[in-house]
Amino acid sequence: MFIEPNNSGNKKGWIEVICGCMFSGKTEELLRRLKRVNIAGKTAEIFKPMIDTRYDPNDIVSHDASRTRSTPVENPFNILLMASGVDVVGIDEAQFFDAAIIEVVEELSKQGMRVIVAGLDMDYTGKPFGPMPSLLARAEYITKLHAVCVKCGDIANYSYRKPLIDDQVLLGEKDVYEPRCRHCFYKK
Repeated sequence: MFIEPNNSGNKKGWIEVICGCMFSGKTEELLRRLKRVNIAGKTAEIFKPMIDTRYDPNDIVSHDASRTRSTPVENPFNILLMASGVDVVGIDEAQFFDAAIIEVVEELSKQGMRVIVAGLDMDYTGKPFGPMPSLLARAEYITKLHAVCVKCGDIANYSYRKPLIDDQVLLGEKDVYEPRCRHCFYKK
């Protein structure tokens, strides 16, 4: 369980990373934390990569249809400009950003902001995905979520891609991906 640090009025920033495979609830957890930020009367800005248009071109939408307004950005450095003066920055689908997101997240936390980043830690081949390993290494708090394996019912940690397409980035939902445990992922 994640316990929010007591900031005691001091403006100290930190980085939280929520990771896991497809259908593990990463976006739901991000939205839950941002809702608590709102309840606490703090300000937040939420961002996602412009490439993520699966459910909505602007909103962050979880698989259970929970949603909130976000700002799609093509260049991570735009986040620095748009997040000025807020208490918390949420970033969804961070694996789709280039390495610049690492510098942006570091700078936001140095400015005293709480930065909550959600993303896939591994791609469909089971290899670390984009900037996520570096973000995980820099985070003060890490939450690794699991889905349920569609083949055997155990905990799933892998995003199995059904179509035989080799591009690392292929947007899709249950029609393209399914969560699998280690055994069922490698069994293929």
